[in-house]
Amino acid sequence: MSKKVVLLDYGSGNIRSGERALQRVGADVTVTADYQQALDADGLLVPGVGAFEACMTGLKSVRGDVVVDRRLTGGRPVLGICVGMQILFAKGIEHGVETEGCEQWPGTVERLQPKHQEPVPHMGWNTVDVPGGSTLFEGIDKERFYFVHSYGVREWALKDTRESVTPKVTWSTYGEDRFVAAVENGPLTATQFHPEKSGDAGAELLANWVRSL
Repeated sequence: MSKKVVLLDYGSGNIRSGERALQRVGADVTVTADYQQALDADGLLVPGVGAFEACMTGLKSVRGDVVVDRRLTGGRPVLGICVGMQILFAKGIEHGVETEGCEQWPGTVERLQPKHQEPVPHMGWNTVDVPGGSTLFEGIDKERFYFVHSYGVREWALKDTRESVTPKVTWSTYGEDRFVAAVENGPLTATQFHPEKSGDAGAELLANWVRSL
C-alpha cells in the first residue's frame, strides 16, 4: 500500500514540483495545510523558499511548528527541504534580523561566506560529503544535487548525543565555505538542496525516504 505523505502548504515552496516528485516515487500525496491530516500522515514534507522570517510566519499561521514538534515527539517522520530545513534550526539571521526557528536542532542559519567572491546565491549542482551508514543517500552518495540558496548552517552545533543516536550530517562546499547539505536524525530528515529539482538522484533520495516511512 502506498505511503501517505502530506506536503504542507503554508504559503512557501515549490508545492507542485514537490507533489509530482513524490508521486513519481509512489507516494500517496496530499497537499494541505490541515493540521490533523498533517499529523496523521505516514510522512510530512515541509518545503520552503524565500526568507527565513516569512517561512516561519507562514508555518506558524497553520500551526505547522506544532505539527512538526508533535510528530517528532511521537517518532513520526518529517522531511524539510531548503528553507524548510533551515527553519528546523534554532534561529536564522537575514539582513541583520534574527528570527527564532523551530529549535529542533541548535544552530544558526546565516549568509554564506564563500572565500573567493563567488556570487551569492549559490545556484547549481554540487557533490555532497555523505557520512557512512546513510539511509537517505543509499546508492546515490556520489551524485550531484541542485542547490539554490544564499543562507545555510555553517556550523553543526549539536554535540552532546550518544553514538547510537548521533545525527548523520552531510556537508557540501561552495567557494571553500562549508555548510550542512542534509541531516538524518531519527524521524527528522532535511536537505538544503532541492531533491525535486535534482533529476534521478533526487528522485532516488525521495524514494529512499518514502521507503523508510
